[in-house]
Amino acid sequence: MKSITVFTPTYNRAYCLHQLYESLVNQTNKDFIWLVIDDGSIDNTKELIDAWQKENKIDIEYIYKENGGMHTGHNVAYAHITTELNVCIDSDDFLPSDSIDIILNYWKENKSESLAGMIGLDAFKNGEIVGTPFPPDMKECKYFELKSRYNVVGDKKFVYRTDVIKKYPEYPVFSDERFVPLGYKYLLIDQDYNLGVIHNVLCIVEYMPDGSSKNIFKQYRKNPKGFAFERKIRMKYSSTLKERFMNSIHYVSCSIFIKNASFLSDSTNKLLTFFAIPFGIALHLYVRYTTKTGVMK
Repeated sequence: MKSITVFTPTYNRAYCLHQLYESLVNQTNKDFIWLVIDDGSIDNTKELIDAWQKENKIDIEYIYKENGGMHTGHNVAYAHITTELNVCIDSDDFLPSDSIDIILNYWKENKSESLAGMIGLDAFKNGEIVGTPFPPDMKECKYFELKSRYNVVGDKKFVYRTDVIKKYPEYPVFSDERFVPLGYKYLLIDQDYNLGVIHNVLCIVEYMPDGSSKNIFKQYRKNPKGFAFERKIRMKYSSTLKERFMNSIHYVSCSIFIKNASFLSDSTNKLLTFFAIPFGIALHLYVRYTTKTGVMK
């Protein structure tokens, strides 16, 4: 059995998947499976994957599902993965040639029941680190404390133990929405485990015009139930009062979008939510204003 699964939820990304495929073919360590979760694509994604499977340069598994959003792709992936480790690489990103080697060598030397896995750096194609690097002496961390305790910001790359991530609830599915922030599951894991810190770049990222990172306010407005759900969890578990209050503001804003009149009684922190109401209304109006053109397309 392979040691790690690289999984990729994808939707109509046949035009850029070759970049990731080529980076996987060029890995110095081939001890991995590439699991592609096709979220209802209507382009030639399946034909591409079929051709690459026939090349037999790397182990590839392909699963087609009805369109449900990236978080549902994660649910399907976690249900199927059997390797010890797993890492999600988005369809518009790719790996430096030594990424799998770095991950597996680190785990071989630092494997521990107290670690849920490890976290490494993302970088742009020009080599610039996304956000900020980890403090040089940092060996372990909790993801949601990076900003508040260490002023570390920007996207990072998670590698999780499969047995750990399977212990936590799936991302919820709202029939009329297509997005739930992935941090929900990571925050739950933070309550019980640390992550080992890898001070290396594990993934090269590119924020595409059709990606969720580039369209976060539109995602916010189109998927308020998913965002409200995640903000409720963050209100409960965030490590600082400032973070809990900011999440309360976002929760109020999302609740207005979904017309949830019982948002206060539903809140995981009713007092903070009460004081956040005027700020939440202001945020709601701001999001509504900035997304008023074409948001529902």
